[in-house]
Amino acid sequence: MAKPANLPIIDLSSSDLEHSAKSIRQACMEYGFFYLVNHGVGEELLDRVFSESRKFFALPLEEKMKLARKNHRGYTPLYAENLNPSASSRGDSKESFYIGPLEDDSVQCKLNQWPLEDGAASWKCTMETYYEHVLDAGKRLISLIAQALNVEQDFFGKVGATDDPNGFLRLLHYPGVLEVSDEERYGASAHSDYGMITLLATDGVGGLQVCREKSSHPQIWEDVLSLKGAFIVNIGDMLERWTNCLFRWLFSWILTQTAWLSA
Repeated sequence: MAKPANLPIIDLSSSDLEHSAKSIRQACMEYGFFYLVNHGVGEELLDRVFSESRKFFALPLEEKMKLARKNHRGYTPLYAENLNPSASSRGDSKESFYIGPLEDDSVQCKLNQWPLEDGAASWKCTMETYYEHVLDAGKRLISLIAQALNVEQDFFGKVGATDDPNGFLRLLHYPGVLEVSDEERYGASAHSDYGMITLLATDGVGGLQVCREKSSHPQIWEDVLSLKGAFIVNIGDMLERWTNCLFRWLFSWILTQTAWLSA
């Protein structure tokens, strides 16, 4: 059994920005993962997001496939993605729904796709509100990351890191064990995230693990426990490259024995 990862906790509401920046620097150098609390995304909104997400993923497959992913927006079914083909030939045991940067009425060619069934207006409103709140939290966190790197807080904004398309929301459903197989099954096989940062919210069901030493053999994996109300933040490939590997990403994977949701 894997031991729990002792991840740092960063308070985004703290007025002591210098202390927060130092804590982020240490977390990104030693772990690549940390918890983010007091981020401004309320529990009531998170509850609505997970409720609406469950409703969508409970729809018949043919209904969900009407919104099949294109332009990196929309639905992907089970096994459609495979983050590590060397570990599994069939693909990852998850289904997802992608939402890109929000579009106002002035945009003629809208790329985001939205459910059309009863209650769709509430579904869209909930996801757009959540997107805006998480994007705001992410921008505030990026300013602290800049301070942690001893550059101006608006550094990443100046170099275009917050320009459109500046963030994607993915709703993820891991249905758990669906069938007996001789091949190891993963909700998301071993991978790193390709962007700058990921803010992950889960419904509390376990399954996420991280490996601090990517090149070690054998690899040692640690459980990332859910912390109520907190985002789990990890840095991506882009931030590791921008910092010349001072900040490092870790391998992560998701083991799914039971069903869980993330956003």
